[in-house]
Amino acid sequence: MKNIAYVFPGQGSQEVGMGQAMYESYPSVKKLFDQADEALGYSLTTLMFEGPSEELTKTENAQPALLLNSIAIQEVLQEEGVEPGMTAGHSLGEYSALVASGSLSPMDALQLVHVRGKLMEEAYPTGKGTMAAVLGLSQEEIEEVLRNFDGETAVDLANINCPGQIVISGTKEGVEQASQQLSEKGAKRVLPLNVSGPFHSRLMKSASDDFADYLSKTTIQDADIPVYANVTASPVTEAEKIETLLIEQLYSPVRFQQILEAFAEENVDAIVEVGQGKVLSGLVRKVKRRMKTFSVQDPDSLQSFIDWYKEES
Repeated sequence: MKNIAYVFPGQGSQEVGMGQAMYESYPSVKKLFDQADEALGYSLTTLMFEGPSEELTKTENAQPALLLNSIAIQEVLQEEGVEPGMTAGHSLGEYSALVASGSLSPMDALQLVHVRGKLMEEAYPTGKGTMAAVLGLSQEEIEEVLRNFDGETAVDLANINCPGQIVISGTKEGVEQASQQLSEKGAKRVLPLNVSGPFHSRLMKSASDDFADYLSKTTIQDADIPVYANVTASPVTEAEKIETLLIEQLYSPVRFQQILEAFAEENVDAIVEVGQGKVLSGLVRKVKRRMKTFSVQDPDSLQSFIDWYKEES
């Protein structure tokens, strides 16, 4: 049996039309989408298939849409007999990983990310916080600059994606000033991100407090398959620890590069991106160039992966 790891995409990968081909091809996907619409009280399916894009991009819609799409594909993979040895997700994608690992039920996860999205939107005034991608500097070089940013110019590391690609997050004023200093320090580029808030920074602490209350009412099981947590980049299976890490995840950096390095040490045969887009597959190649990757997001890509998975080693 091949040793594979699942990775699940986070916010930013959403796209109008996502999931439609799977919905039309697999009864289990249609059933899950229908259950999701009923649980949420509105047609997320219609929004995913038809848009408009501005509505789908809203955090409170994008998060459940991406999760629903990922866990539906994961369910089909399970029907096909695919069993991952480990899972992880990028930010929001960690919830898909927890569903795949048996820690959260699909509908509980869907409600959680819908609430999470709302709380993240409400945690900081719209337009007052932002994020930027810093290309070409090391984590240490960026941290050296950010030490001077606090209070009204608070800025933190948000996503450590791969060598030379790190996202910062904080107040709009702080990110603009930090971007200027990082460019002067030698960054190849500093790209402002089209986001609605300072996610994965200390400015999300109020959202984490409210989210903790909601999370405490949700059933979280011990995971059957190790989930590599964003906060620690280490495997976790205990329900209590999972709950703590999900709260911390809102204001802590996503250590995705370290997660991929940890997967490589486990001698995985392939890393499979389950869900919309190919962003994470691209990051895998930048961290571990020779690592085999698959992006499974429609019937054709799913079949291509299944064919490889079932080949004799």
